Amino acid sequence: MISVNEYGMDILEDMMDNLEELQVAIVELENGTTVIDAGVEEEGGFEAGLYVSRICMADLADIQFSSFDLGKFSCPALELTTDHPIIACMASQFAGWSIKVDKFMGMGSGPARALSLNPKELYEEIGYEDDTSEAILVLESSVIPDEEVTTKIAKDCNVEPEDLYIVVAPTASIAGSVQIAARVIETGIHKFESIGFDINSITHGHGIIPISPVVGSDLECMGSTNDCIIYCGRVYYTIDYENVEELKEYVKKVPSVTSKDYGQPFYKTFKKAKFDFYKVDAGMFAPAEITVNEINSGKTFTSGKINPEVLLESFGIETL
Repeated sequence: MISVNEYGMDILEDMMDNLEELQVAIVELENGTTVIDAGVEEEGGFEAGLYVSRICMADLADIQFSSFDLGKFSCPALELTTDHPIIACMASQFAGWSIKVDKFMGMGSGPARALSLNPKELYEEIGYEDDTSEAILVLESSVIPDEEVTTKIAKDCNVEPEDLYIVVAPTASIAGSVQIAARVIETGIHKFESIGFDINSITHGHGIIPISPVVGSDLECMGSTNDCIIYCGRVYYTIDYENVEELKEYVKKVPSVTSKDYGQPFYKTFKKAKFDFYKVDAGMFAPAEITVNEINSGKTFTSGKINPEVLLESFGIETL
C-alpha cells in the first residue's frame, strides 16, 4: 500500500531545502513540531503553492503551470494528471478535517488525515489506511498554529509532536490560490461520492483550472478560488464501470451547473446566505465541466460547461 505520509515527506524535505527560493520559512515550535509558513508572514508564491499542492496530493500527481483563456485575458492555470486519483485526492488531499482548538480554526488536508482518519467513513469506503511515525498536514489558515493546536493534531494522528510537520498557507495568498486550484480533480470525485457513485471505479484523472488572483480578504478569496472550480474547472476521468446507462445519469449530475445556487460569484451567494455554509447548496462545489471515458465500453460522455463571464466578475477585472 502506498504511504501518503512517506510520499509527502519527500516533497516536504525538498521544500525545506529550498526555503529562500520558495520565499517560505520554518517555524520551530517549543513542542518540536515543524511549521512551514507559506504565506502568513512570508511571501510565498506560485512555486511554494506548487509544493503545497504536491504535498496535499502526496506527490501522486503531475502538476504543472499553464494558462487559461478567459476571453478578455489569459490567467495562470494548473494542469494536473494522476493515475492514483482516489489515494491522491480522497485519502490525502480532501479538506476533510476541521480543526478547532480554543480560538484557532483551520481546515486540514493532506497526508496526516490518513492517520487521524478524518472522516473515518471515507477511509472505510475507499479501503485505505496509512501507518507511519511521521505526519504531514496542510492547513488553510492565516494563523500559525501554536503548541496547543499542534499537540492536539499530533495526538489525533498518533504521533509525537516532534514528528508532526505542518505547512500553512492562507486563502488570501498566492500559494493558497494555487493549492485550492489543485483540488479540481478532487472536487469532482467528491461530488460523485456525494450522489452515491462508487468512486473506487475511478482509475485515472486529469484537470485544468484557472488560478485566482488575490482579490482581497480570506473570505473574498475563498469566493474567487471556489469560482475557479465552479465556473471554469474542467476534469476528465477514466472509469471502470460496466453499467454505462447508470454512469451517464451520474455524469449528468456532477457539474456545478446542476446546483440551484449556480449563476453568480460564490462570495455573493455566501453573503446572501449570511455566511452560513449550511444555507448554500453543497452541490455547487463541483467542476464546471466533466468528461468521462468508460474503459469497458469505450464510450466517452461529457456534461456541464465553463462560464468565464462569472469568473471575470469574481476576479473584478478592470480593462484599461
